[in-house]
Amino acid sequence: MDFLKDRRVIIAGGAGLALVAGLGIAVALMTGHDKKPTEAPPASRGGLIVETGRDDDTKLDPARPLRCFVGGAFVGEITLAECAKKNGVATGALDVGVDETGALAAADQAGTVLTPLPPTPTVSAPAAPPVATPSAPSAPNTPLAACWRYAGSEWRRLPGEITLNACAQQLFGGRCERPGGATYGRWGEETLRLVPGRVEISSDNRSFHTAFDQGSNCSIPNAG
Repeated sequence: MDFLKDRRVIIAGGAGLALVAGLGIAVALMTGHDKKPTEAPPASRGGLIVETGRDDDTKLDPARPLRCFVGGAFVGEITLAECAKKNGVATGALDVGVDETGALAAADQAGTVLTPLPPTPTVSAPAAPPVATPSAPSAPNTPLAACWRYAGSEWRRLPGEITLNACAQQLFGGRCERPGGATYGRWGEETLRLVPGRVEISSDNRSFHTAFDQGSNCSIPNAG
């Protein structure tokens, strides 16, 4: 009988140990499931940066169709890359602006002359102190504005803010434009265009009218 009692004690003891082990495993699982990570995710520790676009993406949508000219002849509305391929040049070698209809267009430099698009803030330069100009002194109420030169498919701002006459003289004074050609500049929000014998101006980059007639040796008379 003592043997049976001892056996029941062993069996009961074994069952108790199994129950304790089972409870320990359950608690460990529950604790591990609810435990939250104490460290930041690897991406945040590594300074992950997502780049959505470049600064120059806003200048011209590469997928946007535009009027393409090859050797001065209109060949249709295609992308800038396709137009460059038809012209046999790199994309950066094309003039991009508006044609005589006011539509966005691209052409090789030896072809159709396009009115360049206005300068953007990304190419603007800090204003410098005013410098002496060849124009006569202006009246106190004469408007002043920034003067821009367009050359090599880029806009360059001249120092200071000056009068329209002074801007025209600095850009075009003594320059004789060839027949069929044009040279461009900007004064404030106005587009300036030098054509044979005169300087023209436009407020909408499309419709131009005469601002100054050139004199002898392609000079521009001072404003009175």
